[in-house]
Amino acid sequence: MSLGNFDSSGGQPMAEINTTPLVDVMLVLLVIFIITAPLLTHAIKLDLPQADASRATETVDTITLSIDPAGGLYWNNEPVADLDTLSLRLAEAALATPKPDLHLRAHNLTPYERIAQVMSAAQRAGMNSIGFVTNPASGANQPAANSAPGDADAIPAGGGASH
Repeated sequence: MSLGNFDSSGGQPMAEINTTPLVDVMLVLLVIFIITAPLLTHAIKLDLPQADASRATETVDTITLSIDPAGGLYWNNEPVADLDTLSLRLAEAALATPKPDLHLRAHNLTPYERIAQVMSAAQRAGMNSIGFVTNPASGANQPAANSAPGDADAIPAGGGASH
């Protein structure tokens, strides 16, 4: 009986893999999945409201307020006499349901003081949604498409204006 010899088969390597531990792990995983599978399919029962497909969506009106370089005001391309008249028109528009959106188009040479006065009047009137209409950055150096040739400072009738 020799104690130094670990290989008693005569030097041949063992060509079989012991699969018993692998089968044990697979059986444990199978039991875990069998136990947890019913819990994953259990759903909470809810009574969801039904949607009324026949109801039409409301469209919100848009007011375009333009300000030229001299501070002149235009309500949907119609001239407005002064800031008091504008305040009255904004107050009337704010009473509508739903409230219209206000799109502010100011020329890039318009003094900010005038823009601030218009924004303040809109806020006092209760206008909740005010947006600024601008030209895209790529066309900033070119005159607007609706303006006359050579009139780069004109505010276009239907397009955007400079900030």
